Amino acid sequence: MSQVLVLNGPNLNLLGTREPERYGSVRLADIEAQLSEQAARLGVTIDFFQSNSEGALIDRVHAAPAEGVRIAIINPGGYSHTSVALRDAFLGVALPLIEVHVTNIHQRESFRHHSYFSDISVGTLIGFGPAGYSMALTAAVARLEQDQ
Repeated sequence: MSQVLVLNGPNLNLLGTREPERYGSVRLADIEAQLSEQAARLGVTIDFFQSNSEGALIDRVHAAPAEGVRIAIINPGGYSHTSVALRDAFLGVALPLIEVHVTNIHQRESFRHHSYFSDISVGTLIGFGPAGYSMALTAAVARLEQDQ
């Protein structure tokens, strides 16, 4: 059973090749490998899930609490700005989340300035590149320790 679930939304499977001038050259698999090592050092279990399908992400959120997941780290990708349904999934199962964005969404197109997740998140990390995931895991573990 994983205590921490890392969810990545649409197009994040293209990290490392998609618009490298904006997103960099680090692949999602590299981020996951680094987080796995960090989780082991911090003494927590971690699981990863990426989908380009909103329904698959919702189903994964619904299943998470029964699997022992206590907190999620999510980069909703484009669903940040559109998915009330994915937001409602988190609220429906009362799963705490930390929101991560590789780029600074507030420096981008105006439609990206609003996230449906920020106000229900424990915290939000925006614009730190792939390092934001590591920061989020550190914060997630601190939250787990606080809740014990």
